[in-house]
Amino acid sequence: MKPLIFGNSPRWHDGDGSYDDATSLATLAVTSFPDCRFVDRPLWAVFILALVLLGGCAGFEPQPGPLPEPGGQYVTLTTPFIAVGDTQEHESTGYPLHDNDSAIDAFVEVAQRPPEQPLFGRRILEWALEHDPDEPFIHLGDVMDLSCQSEAQRMDRIFKGARQPVAILPGNHDGLMFGIYGYRLLDAVMDAGAKRWNRACRRGAAPEDSERKTDREALSKRDFIVRYLRNKARSGRAPGLPDPPVEGDFRISWRNPDPQAFISAMEVRLLDGYQYADSFLAQRLRLPRAEGAPRGVVIIGLDTNQAGSLVSTWDTLMGRSPGTTGHIHPDQIQVVRDWVIEAVITGDIVVFAGHHNWSNLGLPSRLLLRNLMSILRHPLVYLSAHTHRGFWAVHTMLALRPVLELNVSSLSDWPIGYRRISFAIDEQANRLLVRGDLMPHAAAPSLTDDDLMAAWEAQTCARSGLKPEFLRIHDAALVKRQRDSRGSIIEWLLQELSSRCEDGECQQVVFQNAQSYQDALLLALIQVDQHLGVDAHALHQVELPRWCHGADFSVCAASLMDERATDFKSHVNLFRRKAGLVDVVSNHLDDISTPEAKAYMTCRAVQAARIDFDATDDKRKDYRSEANRRAEHFFRIEASVGME
Repeated sequence: MKPLIFGNSPRWHDGDGSYDDATSLATLAVTSFPDCRFVDRPLWAVFILALVLLGGCAGFEPQPGPLPEPGGQYVTLTTPFIAVGDTQEHESTGYPLHDNDSAIDAFVEVAQRPPEQPLFGRRILEWALEHDPDEPFIHLGDVMDLSCQSEAQRMDRIFKGARQPVAILPGNHDGLMFGIYGYRLLDAVMDAGAKRWNRACRRGAAPEDSERKTDREALSKRDFIVRYLRNKARSGRAPGLPDPPVEGDFRISWRNPDPQAFISAMEVRLLDGYQYADSFLAQRLRLPRAEGAPRGVVIIGLDTNQAGSLVSTWDTLMGRSPGTTGHIHPDQIQVVRDWVIEAVITGDIVVFAGHHNWSNLGLPSRLLLRNLMSILRHPLVYLSAHTHRGFWAVHTMLALRPVLELNVSSLSDWPIGYRRISFAIDEQANRLLVRGDLMPHAAAPSLTDDDLMAAWEAQTCARSGLKPEFLRIHDAALVKRQRDSRGSIIEWLLQELSSRCEDGECQQVVFQNAQSYQDALLLALIQVDQHLGVDAHALHQVELPRWCHGADFSVCAASLMDERATDFKSHVNLFRRKAGLVDVVSNHLDDISTPEAKAYMTCRAVQAARIDFDATDDKRKDYRSEANRRAEHFFRIEASVGME
């Protein structure tokens, strides 16, 4: 995307779909025009952002990739493990925001995903967990999207059903609003009390809904880490892991009494107040050893999202999103250095992993990592996510020794896929081989997007009891409906200029657009009723909100979709009722456990992502076109790296 220049620095669209300039522009608008009304309606930020987004795309330069495999005498070191990234579970029924309005989606492809994604998308993660239940599982970050308690609750249910050990590395969406905003940055500059973030997380909350209308619906970085640690302690896989306090600075240095456990050690620092996003969670993961392996392999899972108030404020002033660039601070490097030294002593191979891709780590962080890596006398490998496109790359900047990077694609945007990874070594040549099968696949590896889609359809759609072609017709129609109903930034502008915001009327267009999205969600739920047998979904047994007046779910949903609002207050009321019904019924979907229904939901989420991707111009795919991914070796399934 063409840059907007502030000083001498260009600003680019974030690789994971966030709006790189939004925070800085909003800050400039607020500080330049201190009228309190701008706090509730970031008109000028949105307007300038629209100009940025309309600027077109820059040329794509593929990263240097690994050379053709030279071959060697490799000995397998590990059995496979699964690596996924960027599920980005999204709360779709909260207070409407400009940030994820359909008008933005007209310019930023992933600002508002197809309705199948928030309803069914988490089933893709569930499918990946169940497909290889005996292999350790690493989520490379961005479990959530908005970073809400409700998103975390839904994902907790998926992870709790896993048979295998699971480790999660924090991503920029795990504790920052949309992966962009720090809670305290909003508090200090844009939004007293971070009310926008919190309201966006109040799922289907009517005015009198005290259960969900609290000031703790958003999930900060500190909250995310505390929740993760408590889930691990309750799982029985982390004996002796301390229970962190809800508030206050706290340090944890924990080692698993089982030396062969997957999560073998954690180093945690929890911070409060304006430094909460400087908290970190570092994990040492021991991979299962292959039979006859001469050496062990450990993964050091880094927290690349130490985006505290200083980093966030500096990024904001420089026109960057605090979540775009990864940050690893010296305090985290210092504690994981002991793990690296231990590995040198025991002869273990050390692989590094983090949410942010290598090139999106800040220069100070890469320098710190390069210094840490210099201790090791074996080839260097880094695993990452964040980009939503997936690639293999070789990095030689800052040092002569290459770093081989395997970047996984996402489970929320096409290309939806993940990797099944193992390692092998050629001791004589001192080369490390990374095998990274692109999953799922048919009998042969996928070589095209069509191959990858066919593998998904064969393993999910076909097991739903419905033909993939039948489901594809419905998903195509639903995606088209959502795309055709997208609003206009010009509509925002005209209403903002013509309405008084004290009574909220300046947000009527946002509520109208939000209703259109709720209609698409309701239609998808009606289709669940039509496509699956009554015994499979049991939707008609769900206790519905009082405004359904005892009507059947489908009747209530159709009635709400037919109702027309006439003024701002009726738009708000109608939105809340639609969102409330969507929330109740979509929560019920998580209770459905029949294999056919689970396959059905997984299939629809994947199909919708592909259909939406194909309907989007290549210039707006953020370098994720098939041709660009092929240039960065997306379909490659193994590569090796040496010492030079």
